Amino acid sequence: MSDPRPGSGAETALRILIVDDYAPAADSLSELLQVQGFETSVARSGADALDAAIDFKPALALIDIGLPEMDGYELARRLRATMGLENLRLVALTGFGQARDLARAEEAGFDAHLLKPVSLEHLDEVIRSVGATKKPEERRTEIE
Repeated sequence: MSDPRPGSGAETALRILIVDDYAPAADSLSELLQVQGFETSVARSGADALDAAIDFKPALALIDIGLPEMDGYELARRLRATMGLENLRLVALTGFGQARDLARAEEAGFDAHLLKPVSLEHLDEVIRSVGATKKPEERRTEIE
């Protein structure tokens, strides 16, 4: 798979939506990904994330499960059901890591599940493995 960052032969930077109600974590992650050459947008709630996904048109969304009002599982289901977002890759980035949490994430439509705190190297590995060019049936990854 080709590297999705600018200067790597890709036409445009991979767009990543970060969804987390904890502003310091979301903003820090956004800045780190921007330094790596990704284009990012941050949403602090499920409702904001739905709007941002339609407007920003990300290739990948990093979603905290423990969101208020609409949890990450419901957000994933709604994103999967939204016209125009069929190819959006969803990665749970959360503190919930029990077997039932992984099963719920898969049922909700997540392509990968990461436990916080995640290293940048591990996150980069998942971004590459989920991939911007993979078809939906090729996307599932078992990285924890």
